[in-house]
Amino acid sequence: MRCAILGDIHANLQALEAVLADAREYGCGEFYTLGDVVGYNANPAECLETVRALPGACILGNHDQAAADERPLRDFSPEATASIEWTRRQLNPEQKSWLASLRVQRQIRRITLVHATLDSPLSWGYIRTADDAAMSLACQSTPVCFIGHTHVPKAFAKGSGEILLFGNEGEGVQLPMDRKFLINAGSVGQPRDGDPRAAYMIYDEESSGLWLRRVEYDIRAAAAAVRAAGLPERLAERLQTGS
Repeated sequence: MRCAILGDIHANLQALEAVLADAREYGCGEFYTLGDVVGYNANPAECLETVRALPGACILGNHDQAAADERPLRDFSPEATASIEWTRRQLNPEQKSWLASLRVQRQIRRITLVHATLDSPLSWGYIRTADDAAMSLACQSTPVCFIGHTHVPKAFAKGSGEILLFGNEGEGVQLPMDRKFLINAGSVGQPRDGDPRAAYMIYDEESSGLWLRRVEYDIRAAAAAVRAAGLPERLAERLQTGS
């Protein structure tokens, strides 16, 4: 079974549709969404409905949690705060209830899914360094755990720290199952590693093959939708730079 691993869609419908088309072309039969379906971009309801119709699983992200209720917003940037407040007005009660019902982590066969960290998932900490990763790897019971939250593809292995999995674009790797791997799938809807193309991963459970995919999509249309919604200009600009 080939699975598409979708991180941080963030209400970017143009990117999501392009990624789903690419994943289906490569034979993906299940879709695992790593949280933050909504926030930042202009199509939260459409992305939510698309994701929950997919075969597979979706977990809770911090923007999903914030959009699902009316609790005061803390620890968000001004742009994120504005987008969450706007998103709350776009979602109906049933859609908010669906977001609120999402589990913070899932284990599916030999894969774990979590948005932020395994050691304290609802604290919404960021895994950027080997030391950050070590705390989650110590809690990991499956060979592979996929995470999101930083919007940057990155991989860590227990006992080795950060590792380079993808040297040449388009080339896959085979993960040895005698080690534990913590892998950030990057972001579908708001990449932050300098590459504005939508990023996601394909994982083949039978062969332990893993591919990082970069997909072109209509960035100008996504940015125009952000501006038309009256969201902060910075959110439109960063789509074009991948930063």
